Amino acid sequence: MIGLSGWMDPTFRVVALGATLIGAVGGVLGTFALLRRQSLLGDAMSHAALPGIVLAFLLTESRDLPLLLAGASLSAWLGALLTVLIPRRSRIRPDAALGLVLSVFFGLGIVWLTIAQRRPTAAQAGLERFLFGQAATMLQRDVAAIALAAGFILLVIFLFWKEFKILAFDPAFAAAIGLPVTALDALLTTLIVLAISLGLQAVGVVLMSAVLVAPAAAARQWTDRLERMVILAAGFGALSGLLGTWLSSWIGRLPTGPTIALCASGIALLSLLLTPRRSPM
Repeated sequence: MIGLSGWMDPTFRVVALGATLIGAVGGVLGTFALLRRQSLLGDAMSHAALPGIVLAFLLTESRDLPLLLAGASLSAWLGALLTVLIPRRSRIRPDAALGLVLSVFFGLGIVWLTIAQRRPTAAQAGLERFLFGQAATMLQRDVAAIALAAGFILLVIFLFWKEFKILAFDPAFAAAIGLPVTALDALLTTLIVLAISLGLQAVGVVLMSAVLVAPAAAARQWTDRLERMVILAAGFGALSGLLGTWLSSWIGRLPTGPTIALCASGIALLSLLLTPRRSPM
């Protein structure tokens, strides 16, 4: 158990810092996904990351985390691409395409995971931790990589703030004034994929969508301004990561990833109850 004195524990601080950064970045990017009515896209991409992780291990027999996360990013990006192409090339509606990609990719990932676990090196790779996350395995170098990627994501959002803002509220107007809507959409999707890849080790593919959607949904209840919403979502996400890590350590035997997701959902529910007149979108 880790009480108040446990905040001085170096291992706890590493995990807490990593979870806090993941929650903050997830809240920022989740704001744009929520405003664009693409909340399920984050869920689909997080589930689509699983086969990429397993395939990277099957092809290389390596448990190197950057390599596995690279596979996750490519797979998640492919899933996002298919959610766009399927409605354009068929009569399937966008929401159905999201559900189709989510179920097919996740099912494929589970099948490949079963195959991978039959190999002698599978236990050492620890692939199952990517399902629900295992934040306790984070090291200082992992947190440093998360901090670097988080800084890059926030820098890109700052540089393209005006464009992303117009895209979030009125993509038709963005196209009319000559903004490269397709390129901006691809860039924002890439940032979400990167954020999902960062959170897989801590939260897992199953619950990563909660880190994206719940803080943004909570922030939306408190303000109508995008700037404030982004700041609040980042704060709620960071609080979820920090509080979830502390609770899982203090109570003991609680998985950190699901606890973080529950904290994020609890903050969103509390926001809904305290601001009943606010629109949920």
